[in-house]
Amino acid sequence: MRRQGERRGVLLMNLGTPDAPDTAAVGRYLRQFLMDGRVLDIPTPARWMLVNLAIVPTRSPKSAKAYRAIWRADGSPLLVHSRALAQAVERELGEHVSLAMRYGNPSIEAAIRELGEVDRIVVVPLYPQYASSSTGTALEALFAALSERVYVPPVTVMPPFFDDPGFLDAQAALARPLVDSVDHVLFSYHSLPERHIRAASPRCELTAACCAPASGTVPAYCYRAQCLATTRGLVARLGLAEGAFSESFQSRLGREQWLKPATDKVVPDLARRGVKRLAVVCPSFVSDCLETLEEIGVRARDEFLEAGGEELRLVPCVNAEPTWAAALARRIASM
Repeated sequence: MRRQGERRGVLLMNLGTPDAPDTAAVGRYLRQFLMDGRVLDIPTPARWMLVNLAIVPTRSPKSAKAYRAIWRADGSPLLVHSRALAQAVERELGEHVSLAMRYGNPSIEAAIRELGEVDRIVVVPLYPQYASSSTGTALEALFAALSERVYVPPVTVMPPFFDDPGFLDAQAALARPLVDSVDHVLFSYHSLPERHIRAASPRCELTAACCAPASGTVPAYCYRAQCLATTRGLVARLGLAEGAFSESFQSRLGREQWLKPATDKVVPDLARRGVKRLAVVCPSFVSDCLETLEEIGVRARDEFLEAGGEELRLVPCVNAEPTWAAALARRIASM
């Protein structure tokens, strides 16, 4: 709760985006992203060689083409939606809200400077579910940037909002008209290597009993359990029957074991099983971006149609939807 007279700075943090949809800009972005030890957690020399000699040279042209397919006249969709959300929350709060990207621009350092002299910073990582490679790295980079200052103000961090009623209500409202009359609803979450999940807890089993225990308690460290909880909250709001929905995980990289089932396998399989009209919700993303607009809205749609499906509906992320911005502002105001 903001104290009377307190100069509070509010900082929203999202993942990031290239500055332009060309090979050079995408290459710079991929290097910064993939050289993060929380994203590719292998020894630095091996990571440098893999990123700079293999991944970036081969992926940059392909990724640039994908970005061009979804780039807007006013810029990167993720950045446009994130800025709109910051502005909407600022209007709701009546106090300045700054935006930072973990990778790319606006940088964390620039966003901190924009806040100016404040007594306290409220940090909002825009990731519904916690992962070391998203929330964890954002906070690590923020604290590293703050450590360069002579005066480090107190920092209050908003926890993951995977089960927040305001977030779930807003996402369900956007999904409701699009899931009406479809044969199946797929909840597609960003994937993670299984070892990232197990590293958070030596007791992790990656089973239904472990990630969705009868007690209903969702572990603070388990990304998969938080994804399952988000699904449960949305299913209840949308009134989906058992068998009318499923979950999958998208955006794999490399050959190791990632969370399953994989979205790029599930989507065509649903078509082959007779699903003609499919709606896809991506509730691990707050802002529509390459992973939603291109990976699902273009590639997954093409795969679904080629496998015999007739229509794939991509449900928008909450972006800067007014009820979501208002709900987020209320939560920040209470901190």
